[in-house]
Amino acid sequence: MREFYIVGAGCGDPGLITVKGMDLLKKADILIYAGSLVNPELVSASKAAIKLDSSKMNLEEICGAVRDGIRDKKLVVRLHSGDPALYGAIVEQIAILEKEGISAEIIPGVSSLFGAAAALNTQLTLRGVSESVIITRPAGETLEDDRIAEFSRTGETLVIFLGTEKLRDIMARVECPQDTPVAVVYHATWDDQKIVKGTVADIADKVEEAGITKTALIVIGRAVLGTESGFIHSHLYS
Repeated sequence: MREFYIVGAGCGDPGLITVKGMDLLKKADILIYAGSLVNPELVSASKAAIKLDSSKMNLEEICGAVRDGIRDKKLVVRLHSGDPALYGAIVEQIAILEKEGISAEIIPGVSSLFGAAAALNTQLTLRGVSESVIITRPAGETLEDDRIAEFSRTGETLVIFLGTEKLRDIMARVECPQDTPVAVVYHATWDDQKIVKGTVADIADKVEEAGITKTALIVIGRAVLGTESGFIHSHLYS
């Protein structure tokens, strides 16, 4: 067994971690978890002697904790929210540790992208509606420019991470019809999940009224409507 694992915790519901991920969580000697983004039930399920909240640590401190654990021949699990492949900032951790001969095995998790689709009771790709999914985020402290306006012209399902606080600005910049359906899913699959549906024209007002200011996913496109989207039946069932 390798000594260092990066595990996707899933998007909220503790039952959505993989069997392999839970097995490693229970075997871990050292658990480094992504703060409030990870369900505390998962943190409690771990029998690790050392549990570290990475929201209070910088990159060097996180890598240092992994390095110390490996040196002491401990099983180290780095628990990320959702799936670490999407905005997980794992490669920068891997790059530092690989220089010291420490390699990681990545265990996928259920992204909030899929948790939100499940909450909406729909598909992100739907025949006759959208054949593609575009995943992106708005410009901010760590991203100088974004391509949201360009992507919104495609007519495909557009999923925006890390954009709740900038929702009104995003809706002002998208270049799709004002009546394009939009859903904002807060805390997908958590007990306090909230779903707000609207259009490009009114979603910002609706989300503001609902008091949602962070930790939500924005989904733009007719796929949001599910059975009412005007989809075409798949050949699979013809």
